[in-house]
Amino acid sequence: MSGSLGACTVVVPTIGRPSLDVLLDALATAEGPRPAELVLVDDRPAGDPLAVERPGLPPVRVVRTGGGGPARARNLGWRTARTEWIAFLDDDVVPDPDWYARLAGDLAALPADAAGSQGRVRVPLPADRRPTDWERGTAGLATSSWITADLAYRRAALAAVGGFDERFPRAFREDSDLALRVLDTGARLTRGERWITHPVRPVDRWVSVRVQAGNADDVLMRRLHGPTWRARADAALGRRPRHLAVTGAALAAVGLAAARRPRAAALAALGWAAGTAEFAWARIAPGPRTRAEVATMALTSVAIPPLATWHVLRGVAQHRGVPPWRGLPDLVLFDRDGTLVHDVPYNGDPALVRPVDGARAALDALRARGVRIGLVSNQSGVGRGMLTMPQVAAVNARLAELLGPFDTVQVCPHAPEDGCACRKPAPGMVEAACAELGVDPARCVVIGDIAADVAAAEAAGAVGILVPTPVTRPEEVTAAVHRAPTLTEAVDDVLAGEW
Repeated sequence: MSGSLGACTVVVPTIGRPSLDVLLDALATAEGPRPAELVLVDDRPAGDPLAVERPGLPPVRVVRTGGGGPARARNLGWRTARTEWIAFLDDDVVPDPDWYARLAGDLAALPADAAGSQGRVRVPLPADRRPTDWERGTAGLATSSWITADLAYRRAALAAVGGFDERFPRAFREDSDLALRVLDTGARLTRGERWITHPVRPVDRWVSVRVQAGNADDVLMRRLHGPTWRARADAALGRRPRHLAVTGAALAAVGLAAARRPRAAALAALGWAAGTAEFAWARIAPGPRTRAEVATMALTSVAIPPLATWHVLRGVAQHRGVPPWRGLPDLVLFDRDGTLVHDVPYNGDPALVRPVDGARAALDALRARGVRIGLVSNQSGVGRGMLTMPQVAAVNARLAELLGPFDTVQVCPHAPEDGCACRKPAPGMVEAACAELGVDPARCVVIGDIAADVAAAEAAGAVGILVPTPVTRPEEVTAAVHRAPTLTEAVDDVLAGEW
């Protein structure tokens, strides 16, 4: 159970629930080694800063999504981390006092082909009465596979599959989808020995109605992983076929009544009533059978079958022909002259640096999603004696003042006749940038204004996007597989996963 957590970042997405304070208190007082960092991802659209200061916590950093949902929040968390391991915790769980130490032991014991380690979950239920329908449903988390209430992944494994699929808008199925995609790479997922407690949070009586929206996510799972996805994800089918039958009986009763076939309509209505009653009793019988619980089960059992059916149909329509998730790239590299700034040939004067329209906003949009950015620039003026490297550095420093910092800056100082391996269209600078940041070139995008930029990307195994300018040759535009009319639109395409 010994080990270090220096190579691990703990990521907690949150919407500011009171349970976050309980989690932070547990992490502050737990025994054992501290991780390199605790990243809290504030997924509220707006709100006051989170109160997170507590002695005993590891270094804390708060980042904000602006309200993108749990999948986007987790993606932002791991993308901004720089450690080998990312340990996800939900904001409504309570880690055991030895959680740090057991996490360190779990990770230290993993073989090289293991991409992740799931913690163990207990859900406390009332000892003085039978659990309610909601409590029984929450208790199912204790035996669920690959839930990110407590799951640590190698960062490289997350990057290889593009992280969580943000087309799952709820905290439902997005973790199973990720696990199946990671397993499809040939990696393994294991169960560790650490424990968390997942209390049953208080809800209103209509929660079971709202969660029926997850049926649309089940349709997305089938589209992405095929008809066997439930067996692979250890996800039960549940009552969906019965819900479809009950809803069909209700519709038949209405239709037959409208067609003035009363006997047939009565039989269909009887079928609906019998199916609804059976469903309600199946939920009432194992519960506390209090007046409030019985009333809630009766009311919601009428509403759930048609709502479940509706969300299935919505999912079928919404997710028709959905492509595999690719996610965001880990790194976007930009050509400088003609792409980020207006081209001034052989410019060595920082005062002449003028960014193109929308450049700062485009780069900030990438930074806000946790995507690293870099510069790859041919500067043949150095090799030709028309510039010095200090002048190039001064221009690049001015660019960073205007557009924000770059994670990597690569410059080729050679003239074309030097035959170097770094000058675009050679792949040297793209490869060097990826190597410096530990990025697989296949997860890198290069944006530039001429064919040499695109060719350098392709030679390195990256993706090139051409943003034509008046100096771009027509044949280069025609040959480009990926192109966009402006820098802003190129970045928008990247953020939309179209790269």
